[in-house]
Amino acid sequence: MKAKIAEKLAELKHYTEILESYKDKSEDEIEDDFTLRGAVERYLQVAIECTLDIGEMIIAYEGLQKAGTYREVMLRLGEAGILNKEFASRFSLAAGFRNILVHHYTEIDVKETYKQLQNGLDDFREFARVIAKYLEKKK
Repeated sequence: MKAKIAEKLAELKHYTEILESYKDKSEDEIEDDFTLRGAVERYLQVAIECTLDIGEMIIAYEGLQKAGTYREVMLRLGEAGILNKEFASRFSLAAGFRNILVHHYTEIDVKETYKQLQNGLDDFREFARVIAKYLEKKK
């Protein structure tokens, strides 16, 4: 379990670094360049997927009640004290954005994508930091 989580954390770091390289792009550039826009959307999606996969692994490992939705994955980690409850609540909203990226891809709001790119990367890093600390305690 720890090795799989560590692997997902490495993937999350990689995707976050790629997204970081797009932060200097303007909202207009992202809207007008379909290749760029697609890349940002996809890397946001897979970064969120990494966090959800990690969360589901920890839920199973800890024997926590299975989450019924992706949003609940983060909330369960908050309830268990693995994530700070306030952070878990805020970060759980990323699951909603993931659902838009996956299921409502024709309705993706460039403003929301840009907002996630500009403001959401710190949340990925915070999540990774807390999970790395969790893994250290499990040694």
